[in-house]
Amino acid sequence: MSTRKQRLKIGISACFFHADPARPIFSGKTLQYLEQSMAHWVMSQGDLAFMVPSPEGPTQKSDTSLNDFADCLDAVVLMGGSDVWPGSYGETAMDERWQGDRIRDAYEKKLIEAFVAAGKPVLGVCRGLQMINVAFGGTLYQDIATQCPQALTHRDAKTYDHNTHDLAIDPSSRLAQVLNGAKQARVNSVHHQGIKDLAPNFVIEAYCPNDRIAEAIRYQGNSYVAAVQWHPEFHTPDQGTLDDAPILSDFLNAARQTRPDHTARKA
Repeated sequence: MSTRKQRLKIGISACFFHADPARPIFSGKTLQYLEQSMAHWVMSQGDLAFMVPSPEGPTQKSDTSLNDFADCLDAVVLMGGSDVWPGSYGETAMDERWQGDRIRDAYEKKLIEAFVAAGKPVLGVCRGLQMINVAFGGTLYQDIATQCPQALTHRDAKTYDHNTHDLAIDPSSRLAQVLNGAKQARVNSVHHQGIKDLAPNFVIEAYCPNDRIAEAIRYQGNSYVAAVQWHPEFHTPDQGTLDDAPILSDFLNAARQTRPDHTARKA
């Protein structure tokens, strides 16, 4: 558990509710928000969570940039939400329903770039995994059920985060090491998009054994960039799902290694 002086400052990417004149509240206003469950998961080991708002808007201009957030925060988590816009990986939408959120894509790409450039860890969750893969040059299935008809049902609107499936973990991976040598687990599944072409210099650390859809990836460069397709913040003991605390601990420890005070102590 972190003490007050040692608490990390962890950024969390914003979700977007774009302006909608038909919305009865905040009509015509764009909202950026943070899901409570994600904030609580990030803070579950005693550290602090901060939503990172987009400094850009259609009418507002600011001299604040995402680089400023990367300078003052210790790491960032990219959380779930809307589909990724197919144009972000060079495709056109196969269906109007899968247009995604190109504005959020542009914001999150810059967010990833800023934290990687600052040498700060990046952890992706669900959409976050997909966005990391796209930002580094990979592509996605716009809809798993359509493009991979033999695949497992990865999103069930009725059961939502109670829809679960098995997870196969590469025994040689960092993830297996973090999970104390585990080779399999069970995780929730609430996504309909997934990795098609893996980004260069990434490895798949875990996958769904039923259809080989990627469930965890990690960057092989010098930066700490890792992601999971499931939602660790939704896992509860009664589901019999993976205890994700070690994954969070590994990410937080990586963030602690990059803090200036840690570097000073080592020197």
